Amino acid sequence: MANQYFQFKQFTVQQDACAMKVTTDACLFGAWVANRINVLGLKGKHILDIGAGTGLLSLMVAQQTNAIIDAVEIETAAANQAQENFEQSPWNNKLFLHNSSIQTFIPQHKYDFIFTNPPFFFNDLKSKNHARNIALHDSFLNLDDLLQSIENQINKNSYFAVLLPENRVEEFIFIATQYSFYLNEIMQVKQTENHKYFRSMLLFSNQINNSVLTNQITIKIDNQYTKEFIELLKAYYLYL
Repeated sequence: MANQYFQFKQFTVQQDACAMKVTTDACLFGAWVANRINVLGLKGKHILDIGAGTGLLSLMVAQQTNAIIDAVEIETAAANQAQENFEQSPWNNKLFLHNSSIQTFIPQHKYDFIFTNPPFFFNDLKSKNHARNIALHDSFLNLDDLLQSIENQINKNSYFAVLLPENRVEEFIFIATQYSFYLNEIMQVKQTENHKYFRSMLLFSNQINNSVLTNQITIKIDNQYTKEFIELLKAYYLYL
């Protein structure tokens, strides 16, 4: 049974009301996104989190940047819990939760950076838990809907990042090109050196880009976190 909360160095994520709990790959993605935002010089800009869940990703980005973050979450119980997590954090003055679908969300401005850990299961067996189905299955937010929403919400000369299972990466890149988004960077993730890549973190822009930076990261070797993983997560994990 998953813990009802996850304690980080500077904040706590309560998760008992959320279908999707804190996961290692989501933590890695949050740290990577915060790093990308800083490298791109966007740390003081307006940023959008699509599918906030517990609010984990927004909290991780808020810790490392000065960004103003709007977080959109369709499922009411998750939205309420994310709001509570935001209010209990040191950054409650720059985190704003919106209980809405991204398709109907009407922002006050467009965004310089968007990130999302979207529901990505397709044609998979669903559970009896409606909230979990919303969080996991793309029948509630398919890739076309997601990219259309990003296109509607993003500023010119801006970026978005997405976490996907490895088997949906090629499909997503193809669909993204139909919306004139260009892949800038891909980071493939595997659990150990003996596993295959199971997730990819992708960075896109709406500027023409002729070169793609490709990297890989392994979470553990010999049951110990790798130095690359530690470098990204040491600002967050309690015992790194």
